[in-house]
Amino acid sequence: MPLPSPGNPIGRPFIELQSIDSTNKYAMGLVQGNQLPEGQGEAQHGMSIFTQEQTAGKGQRGKNWLSQKGANMALSILLNPYPLRIQDQFKLSVCVAVSVYEFFSNYAGDETKIKWPNDLYWRDRKAGGVLIENVVRTSDSGNKNEQPQWKWAVVGIGININQTSFSADLPNPVSLKQITGKNFQSVMLAKEICSVLEKNYQLLMAGKFEHLFTYYQRHLYKRDKKVRLKKNNRLFETTIKGVSETGQLITQHSIEERFKFGEVEWLI
Repeated sequence: MPLPSPGNPIGRPFIELQSIDSTNKYAMGLVQGNQLPEGQGEAQHGMSIFTQEQTAGKGQRGKNWLSQKGANMALSILLNPYPLRIQDQFKLSVCVAVSVYEFFSNYAGDETKIKWPNDLYWRDRKAGGVLIENVVRTSDSGNKNEQPQWKWAVVGIGININQTSFSADLPNPVSLKQITGKNFQSVMLAKEICSVLEKNYQLLMAGKFEHLFTYYQRHLYKRDKKVRLKKNNRLFETTIKGVSETGQLITQHSIEERFKFGEVEWLI
């Protein structure tokens, strides 16, 4: 597989489709060797896939991402994360979350927040989410001590842009149009996100994760505020203190507790 090239920034090439089941599924197919239509080449670092309609979009923990045709952003970006290691997955997650926040807050203002681990919130309402799927391969050398290699990351970004009516199954959605009262061209905003991510990705590659992580913590949803969480059958109130560098949510009540992604559910 090709390594990232300094001359191939995120967002180039930019492929726009009219309708597809899932941009992440499409991108993953390219990684696995499926050919692009119309002789556009093979999977490469920075390649971005945007669609006007996503019929079977994927969210976190196997949930569907429902989106009105032509109204929102459904974008997947192919990254070859070398020289990051597989244990650095949260660093990439932070980089993407910060980029999506930076882009969205430019339009929606400082009530925008990053909800752990990488959801996009405005006030107490969800404006978007990120799903990162990874391709990890082990060597055929037979060396048991050799670490698996993180070959590809498919970064899926879904953001509500112009949609104003949502399914009752969604508890707290909000769109950029509802916030600002304006209509936007989703494809232009998708290209803008690619530019912001390229800037922050270069910081990550330059070893400046601490800069990104400080920014992430500063804009964390409900930081230093009490929230209600649910773990299995246990309901409890706690204060969000931050996130560890390995991606655990840090909470404080009578004791400090840390939770991995998927261990707790927010009750908003």
